Amino acid sequence: MGDKIWLPFPVLLLAALPPVLLPGAAGFTPSLDSDFTFTLPAGQKECFYQPMPLKASLEIEYQVLDGAGLDIDFHLASPEGKTLVFEQRKSDGVHTVETEVGDYMFCFDNTFSTISEKVIFFELILDNMGEQAQEQEDWKKYITGTDMLDMKLEDILDPIIKIASDVQIRLHLGIHQQHQVQTKQKWAHTNSA
Repeated sequence: MGDKIWLPFPVLLLAALPPVLLPGAAGFTPSLDSDFTFTLPAGQKECFYQPMPLKASLEIEYQVLDGAGLDIDFHLASPEGKTLVFEQRKSDGVHTVETEVGDYMFCFDNTFSTISEKVIFFELILDNMGEQAQEQEDWKKYITGTDMLDMKLEDILDPIIKIASDVQIRLHLGIHQQHQVQTKQKWAHTNSA
């Protein structure tokens, strides 16, 4: 933990591919979006870096999906290190900035928690990226199978609904068993008198 994570990952893949394999890479794509879900252990901070061109738009949306309090500290800084957004103990947020050239840093900070890890979902929406947007999308054509895993909220929601249903069934079963025990105790008490 704590290592720098540079986004987007596909730039390294594109550098290894011959230009002939990238038809249309010079075309204009108005926006690019990516989403990520990760677990942030208690007492840890994780930062991500996104290179941006001049006068593009960077939108970051995040949500804490799991963990005590469903809260996290969020920090967004410009390439010069100037704090653009700083939020404490928020469960979600959406922030958009018009960019300068350079690497934007955004961090999720769980150092205030000593026990609870957090599961965090965030989405980056990059607008007006010019040629970079198309280049960053092209890498997806060359990845197959389990090399590219995309976890969506729906993928997480199904197991949560199943767990909630199981908890509800166990709760009803527990209430029923408690009622049976109380009834037996009443009968035992009246018969012994």
